[in-house]
Order: sequence, then C-alpha cells, then structure tokens
Amino acid sequence: MKLHLDRTDARYLFTGYGPGYVLVNGARVETSLIVLPDEIVPDWAADLASLAAAHFDAVLMRAPEIMLLGTGERQVFPAIGLYAGLIRAGIGVEVMDTQAACRTYNILAGEGRRVAAAIVIAAAPVDA
Repeated sequence: MKLHLDRTDARYLFTGYGPGYVLVNGARVETSLIVLPDEIVPDWAADLASLAAAHFDAVLMRAPEIMLLGTGERQVFPAIGLYAGLIRAGIGVEVMDTQAACRTYNILAGEGRRVAAAIVIAAAPVDA
C-alpha cells in the first residue's frame, strides 16, 4: 500500500509498506530499521524473538519524544523490560502493527515531532 505525503520538513518518511518490506522515501527496505525524521538506522533487529534491551539503546541515544514499535502484520507486545530504559528516560513507547506505525510516524513527523519508528521486518512467508 502506498501512503500520500503532505509537505513536511522531515527528511525521511514512509511512502509504502507490504508483507516483508517498507518503503522509505520510495526505497524498498526488507530488513528491520529505525526511522527518525533526520536519520535512518539500518539493520536494527533480526526479528521479534531476538529483541534485546540493547536494541532499544539505539533509540534511547537518539532521544525521541516517542518511539513507535512496528511489529509486523499484527501487534505483538515484547517484554516491557526490554524497553524500560526508554520509559525511565521519559520517552513514550507505543507498540502497534507495522502499517499503523508507518502511518502514525508520518503524522507525527509531519507535525514536527521528534519521533522514532522502530520497525521489525519479518521475512516474507515462503510458499511450500
């Protein structure tokens, strides 16, 4: 699905998404990443099962107001201990499916908010 963009000062926005990928400024990305209005952090986490507190340190050091965690086709809550450091630092955390995270990120970035979208890209299912 493609997303419609309004004018914004954000350098990086989601322009589409689908099973096993997102589009950032029209470029297809098939690995997990963190997107901020002014930065992309590639190759963030292999999958949901491998998430560790250290993965969230990459978000913490960039000090966004809020982090949106996109967990794929469905909303899946990781253990709160993994991102407790963000909460202690006063960074809001919202867990949602990837489509919702992409849409919400674009809205918040368009408002000039310091938002981070941490998107877990699961491998696309292989037909047997």
